[in-house]
Amino acid sequence: MLPSQSYVNISFFRSPAFLMIGIPGLEAIHGWLAIPFSSMYTVALTGNCLILLAVKRTPSLHQPMYYFLSMLALTDAGLTLSTLPTTLAVLWFDYRLIGFNACLVQMFFLHSFSVAESSVLLAMSFDSFVAAVLTNNVIIRIGLATVARATVSLFPIPFLLKRLNYCPGKILLSHSFCFHADVMKRACADIKVNILYGLYVVLSTVGVDSLLIVLSYILILYTVMGLASPRERIRALNTCVSHILALLVFYISVTGASMIHHFGRYLPHIVHALVAYVYLVVPPVLNPIIYSMKSKPIREAMLKVLRRKGQG
Repeated sequence: MLPSQSYVNISFFRSPAFLMIGIPGLEAIHGWLAIPFSSMYTVALTGNCLILLAVKRTPSLHQPMYYFLSMLALTDAGLTLSTLPTTLAVLWFDYRLIGFNACLVQMFFLHSFSVAESSVLLAMSFDSFVAAVLTNNVIIRIGLATVARATVSLFPIPFLLKRLNYCPGKILLSHSFCFHADVMKRACADIKVNILYGLYVVLSTVGVDSLLIVLSYILILYTVMGLASPRERIRALNTCVSHILALLVFYISVTGASMIHHFGRYLPHIVHALVAYVYLVVPPVLNPIIYSMKSKPIREAMLKVLRRKGQG
């Protein structure tokens, strides 16, 4: 083997380093953009932690509906913490470098929490239909199944990326975090297997979940329409408003991010970046606001937690 050929093979198999762009085209104002991003991360973490504390400290909220809300808050907090370190590092300190293994770890948790959130939203819609039969043991099993499903679905992806050859040197990523579709496109190799497996994960998790959620709400509407009076129908539907809003926020943002990555190759890079940030940052910010506004028991419990903190 010639020395030059040996060098090329070694350089291709070397784990690359990635440089994160942040928000392309707006690099000059990253310092200013760090302020609203920091505010959104603060709201997301504070709001979701308040929900967890409120449910834990309020015995009247120890019901299936609020246990699932706690799971949703946990996945939202995890999703926030997955992107927070690198995003704020890029925006505040212009620190763009991330190692290959660190990138894979971030990507695994980022996508795992997204799949887990979809599973929790499905469980919440199932609870809306058959809440009476969900015992604590059943809820624990659903929670464990959610974690197992997310872990098993995403576990092969880092290894599928590790097997690829990457060009030598530092490689630019389109965001301030590691996204599967973004990382695999930076490989100097055939990525058909990665594309097919990524599509399989999306269809078998978010795709299946969305269909089952639609089916559950068709059954809910059928049941509600069978109620005697219009007032009872409105009251029954009103209990689903918070969940419907959370579903819209999550699935619209997920669908938008997926469509942009698969069909938006000619769109400006800033559009890709903004859609990705909406997908990862907006649901964790809005979900605590939605549930605190639409659910009086949650709102009152969160206020009690805040009063105790203030007194302490």
